[in-house]
Amino acid sequence: MRTNAAADAVGVSDGFRPEPVMRPRQQVEAQLRAAILSGVFGRGERFPSEAKLAEQFQVSRATIREALRALVSAGLISTVPGASGGSFVTYLDHHKLGELVSERLNNTLELGSIRYDEVAEFRNMLEIPVARLAAVNRTEAHLTRLHDIIEREKYASVDDPEVPNFNAEFHGVVADASGNRLVATFVAALHRVAHPLGFIETSEEVGRDAVRHHIAIVSAIKAQDPDLAEKRMTQHLEYLREHVTPPADSRPRRKAARVAPSAE
Repeated sequence: MRTNAAADAVGVSDGFRPEPVMRPRQQVEAQLRAAILSGVFGRGERFPSEAKLAEQFQVSRATIREALRALVSAGLISTVPGASGGSFVTYLDHHKLGELVSERLNNTLELGSIRYDEVAEFRNMLEIPVARLAAVNRTEAHLTRLHDIIEREKYASVDDPEVPNFNAEFHGVVADASGNRLVATFVAALHRVAHPLGFIETSEEVGRDAVRHHIAIVSAIKAQDPDLAEKRMTQHLEYLREHVTPPADSRPRRKAARVAPSAE
């Protein structure tokens, strides 16, 4: 007859599951990653040589190279060729994060596995709350930058190659004004890679209305009215979604009419 203690032990052991043993490369990568994130290796610090790491980990240099490549892909280190080169810890900030997000997002979009409606929904999740935060946290410098962008937008024709850049810059500054660098990183990456404006109908009317929407958004942000800023951004994104052009649509672009400065 089992004792209670023995029965309890059997019950616990019944919940055990085998854990796969990490490959040597994974063990090396995990320990080096932990050393970087814990500060053992500081920003810009050079890693020991491949030969030294191989000796310390007691693995082949090929295994070390595999682990280092994984860390490069993760954006944690960079490699410099040559006698004075080596592997160095990368400075990780929100700009670097933006580059990494852009790269991964770009790869996903190129594979064709993301639809425009998903991009639009992601914009709603990001940019509507961002508009509220921008109304609260914006500075005069942000307002100056936004007004400058709008002035350039007013006099750009719809077929001007700079229009997508103006749009990306506008939404990027609004996100920056939110004061949340992580959110701003994703907004910037989305516009830099997904190019939401590329899916939108190019016509004089849409061009004029889009600029008017930008003006209304900035007006609400300037007034530090988060409710109104949210409403204006929501209206803007809903309007754009109503004017999505199928990717196969090859209609010629028409020039956008100028938007009078008095619209503000």
